[in-house]
Amino acid sequence: MYSIFKKEFKAFFTGPTGYLIVGLFLLFNGLLLWFFKGNWNILNTGFADMQAFFDSTPWLFLLLIPAITMRSFSEEYSNGTIEILKTRPLSNWQIVMGKFWSSLALIAMTLAPTFVYAISIGILAKPEQIDWGPIIGSYFGLFFLGAAFTAIGLFTSIFSKNQILAFLSAILISFILFYGIEQGAVWYPKLPVFFQKLSLFEHYRSISKGVLDTKDFIYFVSICFTFLFVTKLRLGK
Repeated sequence: MYSIFKKEFKAFFTGPTGYLIVGLFLLFNGLLLWFFKGNWNILNTGFADMQAFFDSTPWLFLLLIPAITMRSFSEEYSNGTIEILKTRPLSNWQIVMGKFWSSLALIAMTLAPTFVYAISIGILAKPEQIDWGPIIGSYFGLFFLGAAFTAIGLFTSIFSKNQILAFLSAILISFILFYGIEQGAVWYPKLPVFFQKLSLFEHYRSISKGVLDTKDFIYFVSICFTFLFVTKLRLGK
């Protein structure tokens, strides 16, 4: 699995794509939070917190993560290297998980520089102290949300040779699970409770309060496992 992880992670940075994706994410976040006037500008909120960052980042993830994962299997199909990949002494699970962890490592690396925002707010807030609990909890929430979007992206990539189609499909499915179900519960309050609990946004919001509940952890693990398991089955065929 490590060989797949290393190969995929290095592939992100052998060309301009990886640098471009990470750069655009940090650029848009920086502009939204510090320069553009609006509800997401930290300096305009009047509060020493990062809620604006944690509200805007999931929407950027909806574009960023499908852009990262769209090439995972689609490129193998289009280049004709999927057969070579499957002849390596690796199980289908190891191949899928190697690609999953490499994409997730890139997402974690993309999030790491944003800790500067938290440090900057901490400095600006002095002599008052900011509440680090929700900030740390929200970072965990972003990581779990990124893992779910990554699993969805791999799922759409395994079913299409066309990277653009895989990209758009991943956005659509991620949007429905993140926001569509949440809005469905608002518009149709009579929907079963279990259906409302399928919303990614519901569990992301729960973790963002600074308390990591077991049910939220199980939910994100279940979402990842479901999509990765179907991806593994498809790879087996």
